[in-house]
Amino acid sequence: MALKNLFKFGKKDKEIENNRITEENENLKEEITSEIKDNNQSNGEKYNQNSDIETMKPLKERLAAPKKSFFGKLKQMLLGKTIDDELYEELEELLIQSDIGMNMTMKLVEELEKNVEKKKLKTSENVYDELKEILKEKLIYNNTVENSAELNLKDGELNIILVVGVNGVGKTTSIGKIANKLKNEGKKVIIGAGDTFRAAAVEQIEEWGKRTGIEVVKQTHGSDPAAVIFDTVSTAKNRGFDVAIIDTAGRLHNKIDLMKELEKINKIIKQQSGLEEFETLLVIDSTTGQNGLEQAKIFNEIVNLTGIILTKFDGTAKGGIIFPISEELKKPIKFIGVGEGINDLRKFDTGEFVKAMFE
Repeated sequence: MALKNLFKFGKKDKEIENNRITEENENLKEEITSEIKDNNQSNGEKYNQNSDIETMKPLKERLAAPKKSFFGKLKQMLLGKTIDDELYEELEELLIQSDIGMNMTMKLVEELEKNVEKKKLKTSENVYDELKEILKEKLIYNNTVENSAELNLKDGELNIILVVGVNGVGKTTSIGKIANKLKNEGKKVIIGAGDTFRAAAVEQIEEWGKRTGIEVVKQTHGSDPAAVIFDTVSTAKNRGFDVAIIDTAGRLHNKIDLMKELEKINKIIKQQSGLEEFETLLVIDSTTGQNGLEQAKIFNEIVNLTGIILTKFDGTAKGGIIFPISEELKKPIKFIGVGEGINDLRKFDTGEFVKAMFE
């Protein structure tokens, strides 16, 4: 995919854009209010923005659609078939269609063929089970203790979480939900509205701040993001915050601009915080499939990513994207979005995910 298409958002008419922003933020206010109340309200209890009540559906329920789509199609295609070259060709085609991607598909099928021969597997049912085991092993291996899915937050000092990603992937919403989650865990949290290029992004961050009682550092639309980053980190350090979560622009037009902007942001964070290492999370929309993977590869080249936030996973019709992202980037998945509620951006638990998706 061409870089210009990846970061191109076009020149929009200002009047249309302003009307869209106003409408978007009015809708957002209603959604956030509803989400927070609905998800923190249980058994008739009164809504409390400081409540840490979790009213989450089991992950297995949330993953029903991608599980049925991905493994259901695999099972339907494989079972009852003769193990031959035609079967493997059909499998390759289906894996690619399921967002596994060409590179990983070739490696998977090659490994599968070797295992089938080595273990002398005789039925397509055995082949199906073996494929599931290979996928499971890769997912577990890429999210081990060395590549921890837990946020690397230290007690008694300032922690920075820098959030990157293109527009429209759920970046701002993810920031709001992570901030709310950390606050409910007893952390003192501040948010920096660093996407100053998009007026809606600043207003959305502000709205999350109001609804969750979390302070937001912002400047006017179009101002230098570096100034917001500077103010956010300085404020967080001087006033004893535990965590500063920083939003970034998602509409830079090419790789060079993106690299320069993120280099500047990283330099400011390190200078102001005194930290050499901090969390840098990339937000990817699961429903964008291979486009999401290409975005991830570019960001991975530019910045030292420490983890992935995979949004809208419950809404993907394919479900395979999680495997190449985990395998090709070798970065842990920190959070997975499985619904619209404020508690539906969940910490990624490999064991829980494997159980829900594979059993």
